[in-house]
Amino acid sequence: MSLIKDGTVFILLCFCLSNTMRAIATTYQLDWKIQYTDVTRLCHTKSLVSVNGQFPGPTVYVREGDTVVVNVTNLVSYNVTIHWHGVRQLMSAWADGPAYITQCPIQTGNSYVHRFQVTGQRGTLFWHAHISWLRATLYGAFIIQPKQSVNYPFSTPTTDFPIVLGEWWNANVEDVIAAALASGAGYNISDALTINGQPGDLYTCSQGATTTFNVTQGKTYLLRVINAAVNFQLYFGVAGHNLTVVEADAEYTKPYNTPYIVLAPGQTTNVLLTANQTMGQYYMAASVFSPAPTGPVPFPQTATTAILNYVNSTSNASSNTNGTALGALPTFPAYNDVQAVGTFFQALRSQSYSKGYYYMDVPQVVDEDLFFTVGYSLQPCPAGSQCQGPLGQRISASINNVSFVEPSISLLQAYYNQINNVYQADFPNEPLIEFDYTGTYAGGFQTVLGTRVKVLEFNETVQIVFQDTSLLFFESHPIHLHGQNFYVVGSGLGSYNASSDPLSFNLNDPPSRNTVSVPSGGWAAVRFRTTNPGVWYMHCHIDLHNHGVCPWRSL
Repeated sequence: MSLIKDGTVFILLCFCLSNTMRAIATTYQLDWKIQYTDVTRLCHTKSLVSVNGQFPGPTVYVREGDTVVVNVTNLVSYNVTIHWHGVRQLMSAWADGPAYITQCPIQTGNSYVHRFQVTGQRGTLFWHAHISWLRATLYGAFIIQPKQSVNYPFSTPTTDFPIVLGEWWNANVEDVIAAALASGAGYNISDALTINGQPGDLYTCSQGATTTFNVTQGKTYLLRVINAAVNFQLYFGVAGHNLTVVEADAEYTKPYNTPYIVLAPGQTTNVLLTANQTMGQYYMAASVFSPAPTGPVPFPQTATTAILNYVNSTSNASSNTNGTALGALPTFPAYNDVQAVGTFFQALRSQSYSKGYYYMDVPQVVDEDLFFTVGYSLQPCPAGSQCQGPLGQRISASINNVSFVEPSISLLQAYYNQINNVYQADFPNEPLIEFDYTGTYAGGFQTVLGTRVKVLEFNETVQIVFQDTSLLFFESHPIHLHGQNFYVVGSGLGSYNASSDPLSFNLNDPPSRNTVSVPSGGWAAVRFRTTNPGVWYMHCHIDLHNHGVCPWRSL
């Protein structure tokens, strides 16, 4: 069955490149076997796809300037690729990993070598599978430490804790998406949210395996929080403790104090936590932010938890007589509080260049001005099938009314070798049909199908406004761009106004990110300069929107 996705492909052309490279600091050689391993959660044991038998997968620590070489061997029955999420892959697009975009999948029994240098980046990223729904179990943290001679722009923490948020299905995740593709409707939601692979003690059969982080009273710690969940945006916090945001998507931010943070799938956030409370144990938790309760699927109602344990504490897992009761969860806004989430994201600001941490290049003038509507759509039910989506059709999704059709070979290979009839370089700069994007729409819900890409020249300045639409229902879309970061210069609710909304753009210190959360029923504007030649994928990081049921892609 061919997959239909909504998307755009960015092919970045460059005619003049320097071959000057900085001296390599260290080369890390990793040998990864993609294999089955038995894992038990919620009193249920299943065989899942893992790296070297680990779930979650291994955490990779490198330093800025290091070279990473990973030999990936596929020992399972599924085709596999691995993506290094947020790594810019300067002059190493072949190592990026999305299936049929920069490489063909690794077939059973075969291997693929990723080789890339970590250039001009430091912070928290992650790696994950980039084909089908395999990233539900194939994921792990990718930590880039500063160069030996470079300090953090904040006081050095006592230590750091990678905190990877995810989802757990008792069923085989490939069976879950296969059933959704067959029905054309929503999928069966995950059975639990997880922190570092564990649901936490609010779930059945999980009390004895809750993740615990030990801290010393008076010390400060760096929490590296990663949203590796397949389909949900998440709140995160620690009961009784404030958090100070210092980094988002591996870019330093001005310190921002908050009782909770919000992460869309694909986003990472570093926060400082000072263990300044009474000796005891405190809940760390994550729960769903879901602005579209009328959408195609519900969401897990139970928060995932871990324990922040002050050392020398004698409290048990059920109560704490010395401090806050362990049963007290961190306080979050309502599950659908779009305003609170928007306030959090809009408060993020890039660290000042005057401190010398990185160079900011916020485009003040744009060469390419693009307007992309993102949302749901419908596709006709295949002949002889009975679909369970709205109007008896299949739920799909699109950008500018175009649903992306996956090619049979990688687009990077097709472009590099000038292979004809693989893609069309005619992706529209604006919607094919204009309408009141956040109002009532009386037209049809069908989209144009095609492998259509957008070509950008090297060193262009680009603005993209992403607009959520009311087609079928509103939804928040975390848009992830491979190969480039962008500056999030503005966002708001309602339909974007090209005359008035740019007047409020932040062109001074906007956050630099690789994933932007487009508000439900709203818009987000990003700007960037095309400085990394390659074929780059842009897509929604909610897998429901990006795989068959509601898919859309762009490079």
